[in-house]
Amino acid sequence: MMNRTEIADLIVARLNPEVERLGREFGTAGRIAACQAKNILPTDLVEQVYRAFPASERMILKRSIKENKHVVAQMDEHDPLLEEIVYAFQDPRVVDLVGHITGLTTLEPDADLYAGGISAMSKGAYLRPHLDNSHDKDRKRYRALNLLFYVTPGWREDFGGSLQLWDNGPRGKPRTIPSLFNSLVIMLTDDQSWHSVNEVRHDGRRCCVSNYYFSRAAPGATNYSHATTFRAEHGRGLADFTMRADNALRTTILNSTGGALWRNPHVYQRDKH
Repeated sequence: MMNRTEIADLIVARLNPEVERLGREFGTAGRIAACQAKNILPTDLVEQVYRAFPASERMILKRSIKENKHVVAQMDEHDPLLEEIVYAFQDPRVVDLVGHITGLTTLEPDADLYAGGISAMSKGAYLRPHLDNSHDKDRKRYRALNLLFYVTPGWREDFGGSLQLWDNGPRGKPRTIPSLFNSLVIMLTDDQSWHSVNEVRHDGRRCCVSNYYFSRAAPGATNYSHATTFRAEHGRGLADFTMRADNALRTTILNSTGGALWRNPHVYQRDKH
């Protein structure tokens, strides 16, 4: 089994020649900053990662009107290759390269995997338009970037499960980035980065390795603080009203208590065992 340093060697070798192209794509004006790189790692290695994913029954189901997906942050309960691939994207060399691509120079990876780790989405799964929680679990750093590495062999755009970026907000129309096998998406996660995952229409599982990078400074020009903020597609209906009320309540509680009343349990608890 390859370790995280060896995997990071391969990631760096693949991204290095594409820094300029990815930087131009990420910096395209008038839309949410994002870019996609393909063929990140050797095919056989990514297929091993896919086969290492636990059955959905061994993952945590998050299901509501806002989302329907299975997640894992407690990496030591599963195949060790999964932990190695997750933390390969936190190697300082990878973080530095991503900083060059995005122009964000104060990036810090998240060893706690706060909302990171791995996820699987089966037929009928979805993630409604949302803004990610603005900060890390200790409310000290801004969530700056989302790195999504897709590992399901043969996955096609018509299967669904694609990342959608709502460049004009949840009332507009989304731009779609397909969850292609062995591809990496780097996406800005500021207070305007509305994104979703459209419904999976295929019998297989769309599997993803997720990492967040944080920053001591806000990614944009102003400071902000909010809980994960959901909306319905195109901002319509009772579901949208319900989500907006829920967003307001959770953000008010979060900002007034500093997260003391409730924290997202989705973290890697290294002293759990």
